[in-house]
Amino acid sequence: MALLTGRKKPPLDSAALREAVGDADLRVLLMCLYHWTGERRWLEAPFRPTRDVRLIADPGAGLPAAVQATIRQTVITLLCEGDQLIEPAIDDPGEAGIHEMMSVCLGETVPPDYAPLIREDMGFVSGDPTWSAGAPPEAREALRCLIVGAGISGLALGRKLEQLGIPYTIVEKNAEVGGTWYENHYPGCGVDTPNHAYSYSGAPNPWPHYFSARDEILAYLKRCASHFGVRPRIRFETELLGARWDEARRSWMTRLRGPDGALETIEAQVLVSAIGQLNLPQLPELAGAADFGGPIFHTARWPQAHSTINIKGRRVAVLGTGASAMQLAPGIVDEVERLTIYQRSPQWARPIGEYHRAVSAGTQWLLDHLPYYAKWFRFTLFWRFGDGLLPFIQKDPNWRHPERAVSRGNDRHRQELSRFIRKELATRPELIEKCLPGYPPYGKRMLIDNGWFRMLLRPEVELVTEGISHLEHGAIVTRDGKRRAADVLVLATGFRVTDLSARLGIHGRGGVSLRDAWADDNPTAHLGINVPGFPNLFCMYGPNTNLGHGGSLIFHGECQARYISDCLVKMIEGGIAAVDCRRAVHDAWQKRVDEAHEKMIWTHPGMSTWYRNRHGRVVSTSPWRLVDYWAMTHEAKLEDFALTGR
Repeated sequence: MALLTGRKKPPLDSAALREAVGDADLRVLLMCLYHWTGERRWLEAPFRPTRDVRLIADPGAGLPAAVQATIRQTVITLLCEGDQLIEPAIDDPGEAGIHEMMSVCLGETVPPDYAPLIREDMGFVSGDPTWSAGAPPEAREALRCLIVGAGISGLALGRKLEQLGIPYTIVEKNAEVGGTWYENHYPGCGVDTPNHAYSYSGAPNPWPHYFSARDEILAYLKRCASHFGVRPRIRFETELLGARWDEARRSWMTRLRGPDGALETIEAQVLVSAIGQLNLPQLPELAGAADFGGPIFHTARWPQAHSTINIKGRRVAVLGTGASAMQLAPGIVDEVERLTIYQRSPQWARPIGEYHRAVSAGTQWLLDHLPYYAKWFRFTLFWRFGDGLLPFIQKDPNWRHPERAVSRGNDRHRQELSRFIRKELATRPELIEKCLPGYPPYGKRMLIDNGWFRMLLRPEVELVTEGISHLEHGAIVTRDGKRRAADVLVLATGFRVTDLSARLGIHGRGGVSLRDAWADDNPTAHLGINVPGFPNLFCMYGPNTNLGHGGSLIFHGECQARYISDCLVKMIEGGIAAVDCRRAVHDAWQKRVDEAHEKMIWTHPGMSTWYRNRHGRVVSTSPWRLVDYWAMTHEAKLEDFALTGR
């Protein structure tokens, strides 16, 4: 083989490889073989994987046993036998090569516009902003950035600015990084996107599970804050009380409150809101709450000291059946005396056998030691939990049964999920009626079954679909007059997603507040990032940037971080003091967003979802493919802004 150079191999635990290769995903292993050897036979029959649309695909790739054995043995021979050192025949395959490899790996034709995205994500080329030769260090020091929030987005931007040498400070109201992963620590809290895709590019992690619990995710974010060099720039327990644009100084004058309560004003040329969407609890008004007598709290405000809220052997009521409730309830059912769940509407939930599965030692070894394996493993999950799902939630105008689905593919999902629910609840027909949604799958956030349906069968669990009338001492009374005893009430009622950055007290040109600009429950921003009349203000995880069809919010956060840092580089190099998004650009973008959403499931007649505001307009989720948003935000276009020189 041409790639064998004749030099001695480095030390390799051949026994570990021989054992680990049995756990390999052969789609991924084939891509590695092509990198190492450059031999096209690994991309051709009989080695071509078959298409597998399951979220966690068959690691055997649908290949005959003899072919699987050949692939594994070839890897062992290449890496364990002989004295030669293997160097890759093909490191960067180029865009055409990556496109072919992606399609072969998945067993389906991947659109070619994904090639540059994946080539960057795998680290074969860099898409990061860079300085030109004419940008002196002193020019970089003249622009200072204040980032509000040290969650996923704030860390992503801090990483970029640290690399570029642009001064910045992050203020974080909490005592640690992590944002929503710091604040949410209720039992069962975890991620519903595979960890190997829910991570920063170029920052892999030895995830112990495919879908990690909250503590594992928070630990990863803490490590990243240190690894990125961002932690020293963070001021913890410091809150932004307000910010006002000073036209004369071309800066934001920000008011901060520190950990000791002291107030101060800081001037920053650039202000970035990285507070996200899912951190301000939505608290329902419950008549008689003051009379209840027991603890009432939101899942995002679960007491830090668990000893202060003992649920063991108590009667616990959970209000809501969304993502948090579906994680929480199975996580506490073994501890409580009785669990009563109050449901407003049923939820679709898909079964994923790997949800609680640990990453095997063999798979972890491959991810840690085998060149290219982690890159391609991440890609397969990126696709299956991302844009691979998008066609199923787009409306087909020719579909004849819009009352149950938006397309034939969406209807197949409905049938599969319905069969699953019916099977899980077969012994309790009355529960099937309560739990089978009447709206199309993905019309609301798609959930992952956490043993939810099996939990509902337990004798100490009751699912209540009657609305709540009021609370009494030690009880909840529904509209039918039935009184159910409860010692603790947990509110799994979601978040106020339309407030976003408006609640930070930001005032732009002419003293106009962002709250007024987003009045009537209607936040908008160009690319979800820039708002006209608010110079040098950038929002991360802003309007229409939530991911409703799948994918990783870390990926979206990195797209926005690249866009913002590129804009700052161009401002510094161009001698630009302020950029203000043009109204026409903003309005044209918003028109495109709304038109795109008219083709998506979330505007399906009769749908009710937190993705929409009270007028029915989708304000939270993005209608775009991940690759579309990546392309839109890859470079900042100064022509989209009104520019003010220094």
